[in-house]
Amino acid sequence: MTLTLTGCGSSGDDGDVTLKLIAADYGDRASNSSRHYWDELTRAFEKKNPGIKVDVEVYSWTDVDKKVEDLVKAGNAPDLAQAGAYADYAAKDQLYSTDKLLSIPTEADFTVSLEEAGEYQGVQYGMPFGASTRRLFYNKKLFAEAGITGPPQSWRDIARDAELLKAHGVKIPFALPLGPEETQAETLMWMLSGGGGYADSIGKYTIDSPENVKTFEWLQKDLVGKGLTGTAPAELNRADAFQGFADGEVGMLNGHPTLMKQAEDKGIDYGTVELPGINGKAKATMGVADWMMAFKAGGHRDEAGKFLDFVYSEKNVLKFSGDYGLLPVTSSASQAMLADDKYAKLHGFLDQLPHAEFYPADKTSWPLVSKTLKAKMGSAVGPKGNPYGVLTDIQNIAETEDNAVQ
Repeated sequence: MTLTLTGCGSSGDDGDVTLKLIAADYGDRASNSSRHYWDELTRAFEKKNPGIKVDVEVYSWTDVDKKVEDLVKAGNAPDLAQAGAYADYAAKDQLYSTDKLLSIPTEADFTVSLEEAGEYQGVQYGMPFGASTRRLFYNKKLFAEAGITGPPQSWRDIARDAELLKAHGVKIPFALPLGPEETQAETLMWMLSGGGGYADSIGKYTIDSPENVKTFEWLQKDLVGKGLTGTAPAELNRADAFQGFADGEVGMLNGHPTLMKQAEDKGIDYGTVELPGINGKAKATMGVADWMMAFKAGGHRDEAGKFLDFVYSEKNVLKFSGDYGLLPVTSSASQAMLADDKYAKLHGFLDQLPHAEFYPADKTSWPLVSKTLKAKMGSAVGPKGNPYGVLTDIQNIAETEDNAVQ
């Protein structure tokens, strides 16, 4: 789906600049498509800035990254793109750094963890646009019926609660979506809960670390091997796991804020808790951010910067986040959300954001690593899986690609 918005007013006046923006669609149907947000925002911006027009094309998440890539390869880069990755373009010197675009107050307002996640070689090129963190969701009704008095706090609790849910006849005691849709996310959540992660503090891949190996051996033996995931993780995608939770068939799973509305729409009484770790809560949760970037090719640095200052105003960031159940990417909008009881169910997710850990999206090797994780991690925890072997294979692929792009 492609949705094109052209700002109101004449676009042919002498001296006018038209900015081209490619954006992703956060809606799940036409009535809540992101095109409505951009339409309202661009009209308001153009009214205040009559010499600048903004032409927005909205694409589904399935298509948006490929669309941007194709335009850049064809020598027709948009002025702005809001999509899933920025590092490849930064590495090729195709983007403006944020200090060349934004006013000082706007640049300083980004949540620090997100600002750092948008850096390539120490310089920020990726501007966070939408963000989320992860928590464990549990079905309160199923828990009560199985005699479980509270949410799990550790891996031992997860295994025990899943056994009780299974004994009570719950179809999927713990949903473990390691199917190809979003394996890289579920994998990172479990790595963090086991004290590991994808990379160390200096950016070196640690995919086959002892902590990560131990984590996936535990999943294979204590959850999958005991039939507590209901279905083979390699065959379960995130969307299906979320739907199962909304249908009352899943006892617990790791999820992000959009699952709240999906569950509420089906009348599910749920709770959320910080991700459990080996002996208590995990050292960190996973954070995810999508990125805005500004391409140099069109030469519209000043106009793009003026528009971005408007996009990242407290009012507009809060509206977008509220409309789509996401977390604000700026400190000012975050404080406004925390102060508003209307957003109470998002507060637990938002409190985690400053300390969340993100994909190593600043590495140009990450797209290949992510693709490899999607292909391999589901089988690692299966009956004949070999967590150590799979993690070592992915580590070798990651290091080879990392060295090739240095």
